[in-house]
Amino acid sequence: MDFTPTEEQAAASELAARIFGDLSTHERLAAAGTGSDAELWKALCAAGLVTAVEETGLLGLVLLLEEQGRTTAQVPFAVSCVYGLLAVSAHGSPEQRERLLPGIGDGTVVVSGALPDHGGVRAHGESELSGTAAVVPWLRDATHVLVADERKRLWLVRAADAACEPVETTAPWSAGRLTLDGTSAEPLGGASTERLDGASAERAGRASLRGSGPSAVYDDVLATARTAFAGLQAGVCAGSLARAVEHTNTREQFGRPLAAKQGVQLRAADAYMDTEAIRVTAYEAAWRRDEGLPYATHALTAAWWASEAGQRVVHAGQHLHGGTGADLEHPVHRHFLWGRQLDAYLGCGSEVLQELGELIAHGEGEA
Repeated sequence: MDFTPTEEQAAASELAARIFGDLSTHERLAAAGTGSDAELWKALCAAGLVTAVEETGLLGLVLLLEEQGRTTAQVPFAVSCVYGLLAVSAHGSPEQRERLLPGIGDGTVVVSGALPDHGGVRAHGESELSGTAAVVPWLRDATHVLVADERKRLWLVRAADAACEPVETTAPWSAGRLTLDGTSAEPLGGASTERLDGASAERAGRASLRGSGPSAVYDDVLATARTAFAGLQAGVCAGSLARAVEHTNTREQFGRPLAAKQGVQLRAADAYMDTEAIRVTAYEAAWRRDEGLPYATHALTAAWWASEAGQRVVHAGQHLHGGTGADLEHPVHRHFLWGRQLDAYLGCGSEVLQELGELIAHGEGEA
């Protein structure tokens, strides 16, 4: 394993850090409320950071999402890259790639995802969907939604063709409730979704999937999403911890910084180790996918750390601020909200642990 970023990945990460640092400020976040920052989204796309993911791979995306998480930037970067750019690149038909990828890259097309499948959507007829996805992140910004039906087939739905009702979640993710009622949809990959073509298999590293067909595509997209959002959680935790370190080093009690107290040091050290565990497991899963290696169990491992360790870190970040951490307007509170949202998104710790155990028990875990 070698997680050393390539020159392209490092350059993209540095550029993302500058843009997020300059534009995702406390004042701008407060002004955005629970909505997205359209100016920041435009700046990211203009800088070519969405398009760059096609070249830098999932590990490159994880590095970029770390930078987003550090500032809790309110843009649909993660969803549009995972459910849009990477999913369409790996599994879309040539026509879908030609039609959608340019728009995803420049930000005029924003794709969100109604995953994981909870059996709430069913397909009928040739290409119609009915049912409800209760919470879809960044649905209010989306032009398209990647929807899983009851058979785990993936469909692209135009948001304008469906009913989208705003929903407020723990974190300000511009979420919504998606209602489909005989809504027209197109299968990801074109008319036939029963088997992956050779080109798609090569692009997505099909060694990571078990078998072929729609379920394999669904498994790959979900594993990719879990890995990417684990990277986002690593950034959220790193940002929370950085704020806690700054606070405890400047806040004095009885003439000494709070950071001089052993209890504070131990709590911060535990949070640091948890953050590093989230980061390294996300890196490993992403690297394996980019290398075409099996990574299903690694994605679940990253998701488990992001859930279990993530909530510990953001709680520690808030607690280390003392009474200040209880202020809902304080920047550290945003990290707390994002950390708790990511804790449960795409499966909480106990759910992904059960899924991981079943995968191993059935002999489908990777070496």
